[in-house]
Amino acid sequence: MAAIGETDTVNFDAKLRREAMAWLTVRTNDGEDWLTREDIKDFTLDGEPRRLQATQTGIWKPRDLQAALSIQTVYRAPGRERPYNDEMGADGLLRYAWRGDDPEHPDNRAMRSAMEQQLPLIWFFGVGMGPAVFQPVFPVYLLWEEPELKQFVIDPNVDRGLISKESPIEEHLRRYLTVETKRRLHQPVFRSTILRAYRTRCAVCALAHRELLDAAHIVPDSSELGIASVVNGMALCKIHHAAFDAHILGIRPDFIVEVRDDILAEVDGPMLTYGIQARHGQRLMELPQNRREYPSRDLLEHAYQDFRSA
Repeated sequence: MAAIGETDTVNFDAKLRREAMAWLTVRTNDGEDWLTREDIKDFTLDGEPRRLQATQTGIWKPRDLQAALSIQTVYRAPGRERPYNDEMGADGLLRYAWRGDDPEHPDNRAMRSAMEQQLPLIWFFGVGMGPAVFQPVFPVYLLWEEPELKQFVIDPNVDRGLISKESPIEEHLRRYLTVETKRRLHQPVFRSTILRAYRTRCAVCALAHRELLDAAHIVPDSSELGIASVVNGMALCKIHHAAFDAHILGIRPDFIVEVRDDILAEVDGPMLTYGIQARHGQRLMELPQNRREYPSRDLLEHAYQDFRSA
């Protein structure tokens, strides 16, 4: 690969980030689909392969760039902790941990350089294993550093220019940041995690058309119990998702579908007969291969009691 002259580094950096994000937009169907690590290796720039993602570490800086290009968060099955805690703070902003404890580690310097230059990064968020699968989220920016906590504060392209480290975040802005961060990062990650776990099939009827499937929360994410985890979700087709949310059908903790009595007594067309009524008393048709990713029985029980009282 030809060396990049120092005077061209800034222009090359901008071109690489722009082309990489445009390519990811197409390959992920505008953020709807996940990619394997092998898929991500397909990217080329000017006919030459270009690596976009780290392999053994979380931060990736190509040799010919001065700043980090991407970060990644690896997938961990429920009950297993990630090696780094990349979570949302009480202020509604996300954090990304340093690599190690040394602030002058090359990866941490690369992140600091991206922060100082306000360069966009790609966040590869792990949504499954066997093979490793990632949901790319981009662009994200580094707002400031919290060296005492060994981490950077991340903006998922929501609040640029709205806040600063020195200014307190008012409650209405904090709510806005939390909602928008969920929309920009947590929702696509949750969707990909759920659909991958259920092999892109509806849990109730096994419909396999991705465009007709939703990642349904068992307990709404607005609830205190509504954790953003694969165990609080199921892949449901749009009909069964709407029926579940409307308490037309419920799912018992033993994975048996129940249909509300008045709906069972109703006479209508084939969709009601075969799509809903026929599922009464039947076991879910699709569950994750990994039992750690099964729906939480406690969360199913909570939702089932809501269904019973509806």
